Amino acid sequence: MTKKNAVELREVAKKIRVEIIKMLHCSQSGHTGGSLSAADIMSCLYFNEMNIDPKNPKMQGRDKFVLSKGHACPVLYATLAEAGYFEKEKLSTLRKLGSTLQGHPDMLLTPGVEMSTGSLGQGLSAANGMAMAAKLDDSDSRTYVLMGDGEQQEGQIWEAAMTAHHYKLDNICAFVDHNGLQIDGEVESIMGIEPLTDKWKAFGWHTIEIDGHDVEQILGAIKEARDTKGKPTVIIAKTVKGHGFTFCAGKVGYHGKAPTDQDIEEGLKEINKS
Repeated sequence: MTKKNAVELREVAKKIRVEIIKMLHCSQSGHTGGSLSAADIMSCLYFNEMNIDPKNPKMQGRDKFVLSKGHACPVLYATLAEAGYFEKEKLSTLRKLGSTLQGHPDMLLTPGVEMSTGSLGQGLSAANGMAMAAKLDDSDSRTYVLMGDGEQQEGQIWEAAMTAHHYKLDNICAFVDHNGLQIDGEVESIMGIEPLTDKWKAFGWHTIEIDGHDVEQILGAIKEARDTKGKPTVIIAKTVKGHGFTFCAGKVGYHGKAPTDQDIEEGLKEINKS
């Protein structure tokens, strides 16, 4: 795919956000906030960084992406559709019986989905396996994984972190979508994860902190990760849950709530002016 520049990537992220709220409004079910917060990261990965071919999803040597926080699949589906893995018309079938776009990603149903996810904490382990396989195959393939910040409360994350460091998986790059909110409230109130950066450093990872809505910072961090040798990299991206729309930005109630008729009307007017 032709790499897009920063201006184009911001426009792609906007399109992804529009499709997210439209499909969630159509299904009246799903996860709004954590899908919207990751749109800029997804835009940079799929439209600037990753070696992929939407017309040949199983291309040998391709880069791979794992959405560890599988409930945020609307951002993955919108990104895949925008990239051309399937028609955008399919987005309106989200969570419907018989659809290939279910409430969590299914690698057997959806073109472009590399790993079925949903049980939190497991995505980094799967990504490690992909990165290890690439090393064994002498492949230049890189593996990217997106985790939630609430997901950092899962013990398996830290087992996987040890594994990636032990095997020197410098071909894996993890993102933490650090929007500060999870289903029951503020992450720090439910089960504090700070000092998160120091923890990842202590587990032997190269760590980078960025504004997860700043395209230039995202691209710079991805390049730094690619240039880092001998250890895996984690990018802790500070984001706003529900970013892009006033009706849900920073509101924990929209973790798993679909936009209402009023939300969608106001939201589309707002983003068209931005």
